Amino acid sequence: MGEEGSGDTVHLLCLAASSGVPLFCRSSRGGAPTRQQLPFSVIGSLNGVHMFGQNLDVQLNSARTEDTTVVWKSFHDSITLIALSSEKGTSELRLERMLHMVFGAMVLIVGLEELTNIRNVERLKKELRASYRLIDSFLGDSELIGDLTQCVDCVIPPEGSLLQETLSGFAEATGTAFVSLLVSGRVVAATEGWWRLGMPEAVLLPWLVGSLPPQAARDYPVYLPHGSPTVPHRLLTLTLLPSLELCLLCGPRPSLSQLNPQLLERWWLPLLDPLRGCLALGPRALPDGFPLHADILGLLLLHLELKRCVFTVEPLRDKEPSPEQRRRLLRNFYTLVATTHFPSDPGPTEKTEDGVRPAQMPRACYLVLGPGTGWQLVALQLGLRLLLLLLSPQSPTHGLRSLATHTLHSLTPLL
Repeated sequence: MGEEGSGDTVHLLCLAASSGVPLFCRSSRGGAPTRQQLPFSVIGSLNGVHMFGQNLDVQLNSARTEDTTVVWKSFHDSITLIALSSEKGTSELRLERMLHMVFGAMVLIVGLEELTNIRNVERLKKELRASYRLIDSFLGDSELIGDLTQCVDCVIPPEGSLLQETLSGFAEATGTAFVSLLVSGRVVAATEGWWRLGMPEAVLLPWLVGSLPPQAARDYPVYLPHGSPTVPHRLLTLTLLPSLELCLLCGPRPSLSQLNPQLLERWWLPLLDPLRGCLALGPRALPDGFPLHADILGLLLLHLELKRCVFTVEPLRDKEPSPEQRRRLLRNFYTLVATTHFPSDPGPTEKTEDGVRPAQMPRACYLVLGPGTGWQLVALQLGLRLLLLLLSPQSPTHGLRSLATHTLHSLTPLL
């Protein structure tokens, strides 16, 4: 199913579970959307083998061929999603989480009722077109990582307390509890109400805003896959500066016209310089001048309880590997440690004289890539925080844990 030399290809199939009718097929090659489609015979075979297993009370979750990894997932006995990837070493975890995000995106745009009670297939196909841009972003090489970690992508602004105070005041003035400030799809600051949003909408809403074409203001109807899958809310967005948007999740009020220029000027014009300072935080994530060791080529910091993460491959941008390679290395390393060393499920327990306690869990692990590259990856978990680092070859292996520990302690006050 893969094509040698054509670049890594990802296919996504969406079918009505009861009839097997394809609702859409999206593909990407080398991280970019492509018009390449799978033959109908292949689509039929992939769906047929899944349905055959279900009829025998066998749940088919994944399979591998010489060059392709396939994952199936059914939702509400109504929608079947199938992902195929020709990328070498692709994990089932990555594709399974992608399918969950894709279904969440479908609910976000059209609502759960339309997906679980399909009355008109052709109409549903047309409605789902509005979700293509968001869905395609999960198939490509995104600068974000929340689709994989299931944590909200965040940045650390240099004047975070001032922005947070202003955001809270603005939210109170507009009578809206769910307000956030986003830069390039990442959260700069948010109200307590916004942080209480469940999964997957906490990840999907910033991702949606980051995937939409630039616009001065929007009034966008959305369903919340966890909190309100059948009743739509309104997502209002206001562009303060290019790539920097104010987002409000609300009901019938306020209207977009009520968010007049005078209200915005009152709260945000005095913060023009701090807001400008946020623009460079998109890919960099950390404030300019934040002290990082010279060997660090990329990092991923996760707060496992708050479900927030900071992800950047910007340090030492002029060195190899490229930012795209760095993101791929860190994403692949995350899937490795999440499935092998630091699973979200605490796993088995062991009996002792004092009773039952969790089995021993590792604190750190590392990986040295080769031959010919020597890039190093290290993961360290302390309490509720997990840190992954990509390091240059000259970083001594015996010092990886010490470097990671020092970096984690310096980042801990930020997240």
